[in-house]
Amino acid sequence: MRENRISRWYFGGISSCAAACLTHPLDLIKVHLQTQQEVRARMIGMTINVVRREGYLALYSGLSASVCRQMTYSLSRFAIYETVRDNMNRKHKGPMPFYQKVLLGAFGGFTGGLIGTPADMVNVRMQNDVKLPAELRRNYAHVLDGLLRVWKEEGIKKVFSGATMASTRGALVSVGQVTVCYDQSKQLFLAAGYMTDNILTHFLASVFAVRGACAIILCQPLDVVTRLMNSKVEYRSVFHWLTETAKLGPKAFYKGLVPAAIRLVPHTVFTYIFLEQLRQLGQVVVT
Repeated sequence: MRENRISRWYFGGISSCAAACLTHPLDLIKVHLQTQQEVRARMIGMTINVVRREGYLALYSGLSASVCRQMTYSLSRFAIYETVRDNMNRKHKGPMPFYQKVLLGAFGGFTGGLIGTPADMVNVRMQNDVKLPAELRRNYAHVLDGLLRVWKEEGIKKVFSGATMASTRGALVSVGQVTVCYDQSKQLFLAAGYMTDNILTHFLASVFAVRGACAIILCQPLDVVTRLMNSKVEYRSVFHWLTETAKLGPKAFYKGLVPAAIRLVPHTVFTYIFLEQLRQLGQVVVT
């Protein structure tokens, strides 16, 4: 008989929050690079500029919004995927077929992307405030202040600005990161019989998840359009952004790619290691 530990529905959100706190400076620099109208500064230069102007603590601007995003976007996608997967596994006394995992991961990511759009919008604005002149800053006190002000000043429609792109990206990332790589890799490692359900297995599976998520770099333009539409009011639609950005050349669609890729590695590894450690506190089902 074997012990199979399952997740609580909220474990994914908590683990993602912990990982986001550790990697937030990279996310901030990524947003700064993506919201440049022209590519003027690279990753190191942008970091130096932020620290010189505002100090080291400026690298954590928008942290409350980042945590809120993880507690909406990541919590939703993990809760949907893992709750349904665990129920299906118990019902059929075995792992779900691969194609069902892909469909479930896509649905969870799409739903999470939609739910997390308001927090993501405020997160981008709070991070982008640091590089704006004092008279143009929004100066949100925290994520709730930002959400309420956007609702009152710009309407409920603006709260969900970029929802289509965020949902599409969420579906792609969840399939590549959660379903195809981590979950499937861990299942194969354990099925081979050479490894047990320990932190080494979790680390190796999360490294494979990084490889899968790196393939989602192809959807970097979706991330760029979401960030720009959330930070700048002059873009009226996705088509308007597309035509304006195309004038700057193909590289403009991949602004912030380096810090995005660098952030992806520790964020993914930390998320799954924290998640598996939380699972040790979960309910034990004997199979």
